[in-house]
Amino acid sequence: MFGLEPRPIVREWSLEDFLKHHPAKFDGKTSLDTADQWLKDLKRIYDAKMYPAENRLAFSVYMLTGEAEHWWISTKSILEERGEPVTIRFAKEVEFLQLTKGGKTVTESAKRFKHLSRFYTLPLDEEWQCRKFKNCLCGDIRLMVAPLFIKDFAALVEKARVMEKMKREVEGQHL
Repeated sequence: MFGLEPRPIVREWSLEDFLKHHPAKFDGKTSLDTADQWLKDLKRIYDAKMYPAENRLAFSVYMLTGEAEHWWISTKSILEERGEPVTIRFAKEVEFLQLTKGGKTVTESAKRFKHLSRFYTLPLDEEWQCRKFKNCLCGDIRLMVAPLFIKDFAALVEKARVMEKMKREVEGQHL
């Protein structure tokens, strides 16, 4: 009538449209906090543009490079073989459930644990988190903290750090 009729909303869900928002590439070599921020930044774009789930996965994978891209290729293959849903969130949840001890420090293990636990879909109680985290600790530290039956995650991490420091000091005296 007066040229003020509402226009139909046209949504563009193309890769080109997504790239206009200048999302960062992700190579997997950054800190866990940086990885979380990368995911939040992508989610902000997806939510604002109301991208459907199938676009979100494809666009996220497109932004992976280097180590992150290799991780995704192998994880996707494993998920497909198992007939599991192929999403980055599900892959991270599987990675969390498969966390085991490694050569990492207590601090590094705690950061990785907290990062991956965000992808776990079931509620996490403190006691379960503590049991799961103990399995991520290297053998000596795990043997020192296991008999303490700590059921508070922050207290467990702090006690494990103290034990790790003491272990290093003792090992340094024997050199």
